[in-house]
Amino acid sequence: MRPELRLDSAVFRANIAAVRDRLGDSTLMLVLKDDAYGHGLRWAVETALEAGVTTFGSYDVRGGLDVRRLAGGTASVFAWATSTDEEIDEALLQDIELGVGTIEYLRRIVTRADVLGVRARVHLKIDTGLHRNGVRPEDWAAAVAEARAAESAGILALVGVWSHIAEASDAEDDEAQSVFLDAVQHTGLSGAVPAALHLTASAASWWRPELRGTVSRIGAFCYGIRSADGPDLDGVQPAARLVAPVVRVDGDAAVVAVGSLDGLPSTLAGMTVGTPAGPGVALEIDLATTTVEGWPGMAVGDEVTIFGPGAQGEETATTLAERIETVGEEILTRLGPRIRRRVVE
Repeated sequence: MRPELRLDSAVFRANIAAVRDRLGDSTLMLVLKDDAYGHGLRWAVETALEAGVTTFGSYDVRGGLDVRRLAGGTASVFAWATSTDEEIDEALLQDIELGVGTIEYLRRIVTRADVLGVRARVHLKIDTGLHRNGVRPEDWAAAVAEARAAESAGILALVGVWSHIAEASDAEDDEAQSVFLDAVQHTGLSGAVPAALHLTASAASWWRPELRGTVSRIGAFCYGIRSADGPDLDGVQPAARLVAPVVRVDGDAAVVAVGSLDGLPSTLAGMTVGTPAGPGVALEIDLATTTVEGWPGMAVGDEVTIFGPGAQGEETATTLAERIETVGEEILTRLGPRIRRRVVE
């Protein structure tokens, strides 16, 4: 008997629909980093395609190539991590759009595109103050000039301008947007403004509509993972629940088959889990097992929900994350390969 992360495709599709409704005219870019936040890339891509998603974001080229293989040739796939020349070649040959945050990286992409005889599709990143990669404002004119020169030569298509923001305060985000819009305006002086303008990820896209561009990068919210210490999301619920069987009855407690080696932080002892009789308490988390307070009639083979949407009184991944001062994504992405992913729709 093994623990399972059970994936509800109907919930995932409903979450995507709720997010798209919230975004209005801004296109959803579904982010798939970290194996679709631990849910499994194949399931996430195939289900998202069924829901009508056409634009995907992957942290790196390796992940982007996997998305391309699963999504086919018509989907837009964006990878934003700076890559090696070998990765650039693979990305260009598979029509992966590249996020570019330095002039040096831009030059390498132009060189590789020229050698391969293909046209690179790039999103140029302006540093709006987060200092997480990105062309500094004082260097932006030079970066745009190099991109436009390569565009004129038929080697490059400047298809996007983008950035990350800190989401630390409204004032800081407003300032970041000002820098971003200045960069977009300058880009338009030398040619067409790129179609893909994206500044916001999940939280800012949801709560600060005035910051959205033509594209919004949404990851966690589509999977039903709300922001730590943030309010609930209308129409969105967790698409996955972690379930483990009882493998031993030990007096007044049940021992279930999931532990810290599976990625469940031992510091979560004391959390509320869902038992066949309703909410219970996880008393101790060991390497391979978790001990849960018992319930009437408990037996080997009974299932305990470690986290999920709350149907049996269990906590969500985000409320568990708040207990240990992290984010809900980490609870899911820590889960190891012994935990089987199973679609239950």
